[in-house]
Amino acid sequence: MQQEENLILIVSTLVIVLIVLFVIVLFTVFQQRKNKLLLNQVESRKRFEKEMAETQIEIREETLRNISWELHDNIGQLLTLAKIQMQHASPENIGEISETITKSLKEIRALSKIINPDFIKNIKLKEAVELEVERFNRLNYIDASLTISGKEQEINQKHGIVIFRMLQEFFSNTIKHSKGSKLDVFISYSEDSIEIIAKDNGVGFEMRKIRLKGIGLQNIKARAKLINAKAKLKSEPEKGTSLIINYYI
Repeated sequence: MQQEENLILIVSTLVIVLIVLFVIVLFTVFQQRKNKLLLNQVESRKRFEKEMAETQIEIREETLRNISWELHDNIGQLLTLAKIQMQHASPENIGEISETITKSLKEIRALSKIINPDFIKNIKLKEAVELEVERFNRLNYIDASLTISGKEQEINQKHGIVIFRMLQEFFSNTIKHSKGSKLDVFISYSEDSIEIIAKDNGVGFEMRKIRLKGIGLQNIKARAKLINAKAKLKSEPEKGTSLIINYYI
């Protein structure tokens, strides 16, 4: 009887020890996974903040380039024309002089919108794209259009900055390299997502070659992933290029 009681005690003790060890191991694994998850979240947040800082710097640089081009190629030429007209002023051409000066003032007002520091700090996707399209048409860079469908949804402001930079990169490549005459942008809102399509009618390219070189596409895809979005580039030689962005609210 005593032996049985001792055996039961030993077995019970072993079971309790095993249960305690199991709980300790389980807790240790849980803590390790929790710490790893928290570490990954911190690293993801740091990567996002770093990407945001880089994106805002890139937008500022692109904005400054745009200002430089507009001052030199557009406003500068208008003011030079106004100066020449003033040197040969007469009652007959006073209307032309007034029209040139009025156009110069209009261009300066348009430029002041993107010079404003709040343009980058508080940028909203729809308004930012509208300004870009308006600028392209005003300066005759390319025939651009913007079509919006669905009820506009509020999105994370920082995410909007990232999406705008992705589009800005596509716009820049279109104007510099596509040799296209038309750029169409479509923003389609739904309850839980936004689809943005930007496409040109330029020379296009072979996707296989671009994938090998990784020009721009990997950067766009990486930024899309940071904001829970997907980005896809489509192109064929002589059939233009399209960028499709799907953002999930």
